[in-house]
Amino acid sequence: MPPAVLGGIFFPPWLSLKRSLAIGAWNGWECRDRLENELVPGRYPLHRVRLSGWPRGFRWRTVRVLGELLWATWHVRQLLRNGGFDRVFTTGGYIAAPAIVAARSLGIPVVLHESNALPGKVTRWLGRWCAVVALGFAPAQAYLPHCRTVVVGTPARPDFVTASPAGVAPVPPDALVLLITGGSQGAVSLNQVVRACVPAWLEQGWWVVHQTGDQDSDQGQIQHPHYIERAFFPDMAAWMARAQLVIARAGAGTLTELALLGKPAILVPYPWAADDHQRYNAEIFAQQGAAIVIPQAKLTPAVLMDTVAQLTSQPERLAYMAAQMRCLAVPDSAQRVVQVLQALPA
Repeated sequence: MPPAVLGGIFFPPWLSLKRSLAIGAWNGWECRDRLENELVPGRYPLHRVRLSGWPRGFRWRTVRVLGELLWATWHVRQLLRNGGFDRVFTTGGYIAAPAIVAARSLGIPVVLHESNALPGKVTRWLGRWCAVVALGFAPAQAYLPHCRTVVVGTPARPDFVTASPAGVAPVPPDALVLLITGGSQGAVSLNQVVRACVPAWLEQGWWVVHQTGDQDSDQGQIQHPHYIERAFFPDMAAWMARAQLVIARAGAGTLTELALLGKPAILVPYPWAADDHQRYNAEIFAQQGAAIVIPQAKLTPAVLMDTVAQLTSQPERLAYMAAQMRCLAVPDSAQRVVQVLQALPA
């Protein structure tokens, strides 16, 4: 595989590279808790460029961000040129902009992976400068009429492809498991509603497995042997495989994992996501019959408990939802991305 550069925080261990580096954003104190600080070192050389997200409207901060973008583009251009890279792979977001512009100026082809159903601003603005825009969801093609697109799905960790429901002690094999996850960072507002429902679910016989994220100050309030609460589950694939029903946000990564494991879901899209893209993601799964969507504004303990009760009283519906989930899975997504990269001219 020829040299490549990765922009953003998508570092696939399945991609074998002769030489690689990772580009991360640095924006003062905002970089302290970014995932690349934990995931990248030891796997790729990490280079940081100072760059902020694009502000809404035109204001004094817009001028500052433009200046950061110019400096970041120059810095990335130097890295690409001096490193002899001949491909750029990025997953969008504002950190992708300098990588795409710098590569374009050097004539280096770019593969941009867009995991969301509604492409982000950088994808919509700069996708036409990329050799290929690889998509997680086919409906995203409608927003990119001037781009060369190919649907590849979104790669997930291998354990989500091979996960088994066995081995998640201490849950008995015949127990009903309800999994709640707000994604890798958790979701405090979702957690608050869930905690109001937990006592009733426990009385009904559920085992409740709750990933809270590390920003939830209410963690630890409920103590029960059938309530398993952690900030983060490193073995999430096994827990998800074990669950009969999942309550989750609608980020592309979480939806990919649900589809691979064929798990019926209640989706609560994060309403403050950029361009409300989680709502677009969730609608694909709702239209497929794989999930029920509850907007955050309508999420109350009563609504959530009623939805869970309706689903669990209809085993045939849960089975149908599971089958529809699997229809949306792309188990070989990683291999498809590799094929796209290998097909680029050397």
